[in-house]
Amino acid sequence: MNLPDPTPDWLTRLQENGYRLTAPRQAVVEIIATSQHLLTPYAVFERARARAPKLGLVTVYRTVEKLEGLGLIQRVHQPSGCHAFVAAFAGHQHLLICQDCGRVEYFSGDKLEPLMSHVGSESGYHIQDHWLQLFGVCAGCQIEGNSGHPHPPAPSPTVGRGE
Repeated sequence: MNLPDPTPDWLTRLQENGYRLTAPRQAVVEIIATSQHLLTPYAVFERARARAPKLGLVTVYRTVEKLEGLGLIQRVHQPSGCHAFVAAFAGHQHLLICQDCGRVEYFSGDKLEPLMSHVGSESGYHIQDHWLQLFGVCAGCQIEGNSGHPHPPAPSPTVGRGE
């Protein structure tokens, strides 16, 4: 399912919150808003420089920080320890992330309540929320043989953003 480009809304939100809409900042927003893949700040920098040659890496970091603060993007903690970012999805959704190509799909529906209750009982915590990120190899990478992981193609989850 293709979703509308959120770039105009994101630019409006930035402007409403007192941020100037410079050409470099607009390029950063466009790159992140329209991507269906995880992007590190440096990957955003490399892609956005084609649109804004004077873009600096500091501008990318500042814009990412502002977008995250506004809830427009979310940080992904990768197994490698590096952080990447992806457009935030409205509502409670989880991420399915391809470790080869970086494609991100959103899915809903989890049955974590029993686990959360058990962990809460065992630890004494009152569990209030959770955040689920699953890492694997997408069907496309498995078919193309990019992964080196000998897994058969997995069924696709309910997708919130598609190509």
